[in-house]
Amino acid sequence: MNFIARLMPREGRFFILFDGHAKLIVDGAMALVDVLRHYDVEKDRAVGIKHIEDAEHAADRITHETVQLLHTTFVTPFDRDDIFRLATSLDDICDLVDDAAQNLELYDVRRIPERAREQGDVIHRAARELDAGVRHLDGFRDASDELHGLRELEDEGDRILRLAVAELFRSGQDPLSIIRWKDIHEQLEEAVDGFQTAADVLEAILVKNR
Repeated sequence: MNFIARLMPREGRFFILFDGHAKLIVDGAMALVDVLRHYDVEKDRAVGIKHIEDAEHAADRITHETVQLLHTTFVTPFDRDDIFRLATSLDDICDLVDDAAQNLELYDVRRIPERAREQGDVIHRAARELDAGVRHLDGFRDASDELHGLRELEDEGDRILRLAVAELFRSGQDPLSIIRWKDIHEQLEEAVDGFQTAADVLEAILVKNR
C-alpha cells in the first residue's frame, strides 16, 4: 500500500483494494487471450501462463489484505458481509482463469480451436466491464451499463459453449480429445459465469447504498 493510501481513512482503503483486484483480473484475462492466440509458440505460452499465475497470487494477497482490513476496521463503507462476498467473488474469477490456463498444459493441448479463443475474448471483455463497474463503488454511482454488458457477455459465453460442444461431437476427433476439450471449454465458461456472480454482488451493493 503506498504512502497516500496509508494516510486515507481506513474505510477508504477498501475501494483502493477492490480497484486493484479488478485491474488484476483485467491483467490476467489479457494474458489468457495472448496464451490462446499464441499457444503454438512455446516461449510465449510459458510467459503468458506464468503471468496469469502471478496475477492470481497477487489477487490472493489483495483478498487476504481485504479480509484483514475488514477485521480491524470499526466503520466500513458498506455492509461487512457484502465486502467479503465481493472480495471472494473477485478472487474466484482469478482462480478460474488460472485453472483454465494451467489445464491447457496439464491436458497436453497442442492446438487451440477458434471457439476457445472466442471464449478468451469474452473473458477479457467481461474483465474490462467489471473493472469499470467496480470503479463506481466509490460514491455508489450508477453502473447499470456495465452490469448490462456483463449479462450480455454471459449470454454470449453460453452461446459459444453450446457451439463449441456441438462442433466437438461433429468433429470426428478421438473420444479422449473430445472429453478433454469439452472440459476445457466448460472451465472457460465457468470463468465467464464468475463475472456474473461478481456482477450480482456489485449490483446488490450499489442498490442497497444508493
